[in-house]
Amino acid sequence: MTQALAFPMPSAVGNIDAYIQAANRFPLLTEEEEFRLATRLRDEEDLDAARQLVLSHLRLVISIARGYLGYGLPHADLIQEGNIGLMKAVKRFDPERGVRLVSFAMHWIKAEIHEYVLKNWRMVKVATTKAQRKLFFNLRGMKPGSEALSPAQVADVSHRLSVKPEEVVEMEIRLSGHDLALETNDDDDDAFAPIAYLADSNSEPTRVLEARSRAQLHGEGLHAALADLDERSRRIVEARWLNEGEAATLHELAAEFGVSAERIRQIEAKAMQKMRAALAGAV
Repeated sequence: MTQALAFPMPSAVGNIDAYIQAANRFPLLTEEEEFRLATRLRDEEDLDAARQLVLSHLRLVISIARGYLGYGLPHADLIQEGNIGLMKAVKRFDPERGVRLVSFAMHWIKAEIHEYVLKNWRMVKVATTKAQRKLFFNLRGMKPGSEALSPAQVADVSHRLSVKPEEVVEMEIRLSGHDLALETNDDDDDAFAPIAYLADSNSEPTRVLEARSRAQLHGEGLHAALADLDERSRRIVEARWLNEGEAATLHELAAEFGVSAERIRQIEAKAMQKMRAALAGAV
């Protein structure tokens, strides 16, 4: 039987690098050990067996979370969300299915990370349908390089992911955050270039004044929405989203307030929901 001493209770670590080193020291389970532990958890609700199953797969979460660093979210937070998915997988794992936990857990880990990225990436709701979510998480890997997709490549991605070509173009712009070239060097008449359709109507004085008024309203609305939060919620939102330097992680704020990282995430989510409602009402 797997010895519990092989899986000591993890102690607090000071930073993400120390956490990764600690996670990688937990031994991997053989198929027989994994089966025995999963059976104990299923039949006896043995929490120590669950702990050993989780600890032996922390490195899997770290590896998967690393693939989502391109969205600009803290690695520690991605790992935290992935760990939630891992725990859900361990709870639902049936050793009689004949598959290893690593294969079963990957779905749950990615699902939790996907939800976190979609809720928090640039505070913009970029994917609303299942097809758009698939596009959101696959477009980076399908691009041949850092250059913008050509019309032919847009059509190929559109066909392979079953989405509209214009959705591919829009998602690429949102993901890259880059400006489109005003003109194109491509002689193809079908080339996508803003010069072909842009007008200067937004430069009219009335449009400019309207835009300034809207920007001022949103600025004042943001301060009002923050002021409506309690002190702890306001501190968390400012540290996570409005800090000019590096954003604070869930673990850093958890240490500051003496609560768990999961509790900080819950407070943040509730505060963001309240702010969105306040900003929507100010428009």
